[in-house]
Amino acid sequence: PKVVMSLSSLMRSFASAPLRVCGSRAFSVSSRQQQGCPSVGFIGLGNMGAHMARNLAKKGCSLTLLDVNTDILQSVADETNGKVATTPAEVAADSDFVVTMLPANAHVTEVYTGVNGIFQTAKPGTVMIDSSTIDATLAQTIARQARDDHQCILVDAPVSGGVGGAEAGTLTFMVGGSDEEFKKASELLQFMGQNLVHCGTNGTGQVAKLCNNMLLAITMIGTSEAMNLGVRMGMDKQVLAGILNTSTGRCWSSDTYNPCPGVFPNVPSSNNYKGGFGTSLMAKDLGLAMDAASTSKSNTPLGSLAANIYNIMSTQEFAGRDFGSVYKFINGESLDE
Repeated sequence: PKVVMSLSSLMRSFASAPLRVCGSRAFSVSSRQQQGCPSVGFIGLGNMGAHMARNLAKKGCSLTLLDVNTDILQSVADETNGKVATTPAEVAADSDFVVTMLPANAHVTEVYTGVNGIFQTAKPGTVMIDSSTIDATLAQTIARQARDDHQCILVDAPVSGGVGGAEAGTLTFMVGGSDEEFKKASELLQFMGQNLVHCGTNGTGQVAKLCNNMLLAITMIGTSEAMNLGVRMGMDKQVLAGILNTSTGRCWSSDTYNPCPGVFPNVPSSNNYKGGFGTSLMAKDLGLAMDAASTSKSNTPLGSLAANIYNIMSTQEFAGRDFGSVYKFINGESLDE
């Protein structure tokens, strides 16, 4: 099949220092006494953001919401008794905290610095939390603008834990900012996550996230290869997955989010890869990781190969499906097979 030829060609043509991402400071909120929640603006109600906003509402937060998808926006507003806004500036004007969960660099730049952006109306002292996955340099730039030009706090706080973690309120937040900024942001982050990790100064949260997602892509591809090989050689997929998950090959991609259809019932692979974390978003994150590798002169041969695989997938039918659909890509199958 054509997709196999593309992969084979990529393998033949492929010919880019470890990075310290986090300090030892971590903040577990499991035993924290939860306090009252102030007014919160939330921009970006996708697969992750909608659940995060719902959890804030469950903790008593008063929400002002914004998303480009007006149907989802209204639905979440109805569920949470939230106020619907029409611009980021309107969100910020009403909020003590602002959380953003956006797809890419351009969206973050526009939402914060645009004509109708957050910085236009944010009150001094507003705590801003950007949970998007973006370039670390951009995270540093907008944090400096928030601090120097608007007397506000802005931390980068990308997440890990998937849609399930967002729904359950068990996300890990990788936070970049000063000690005091981390402390202030944690007052709100505790309502959405279980583990709050202070990675260092502004931008280091993004560094941690990019390293994590590069590794995630590599292990998802590796799990897909192993499952495909075993099944093609006659192994029962349930038996093979059980062996992998009690052996040294075990990883999150195998024991929680297995990409082989039918291994686990409640993951995207068993729903034709609908929902979950999109292939195009993984390709975007890997592009950011490769940019960081080039800037820091770090060798990432497997990361580079993973980035090329997901870039190819993003031009095909897999683009809008979960990144675990790499199982089908490697197997040379379409989503309908």
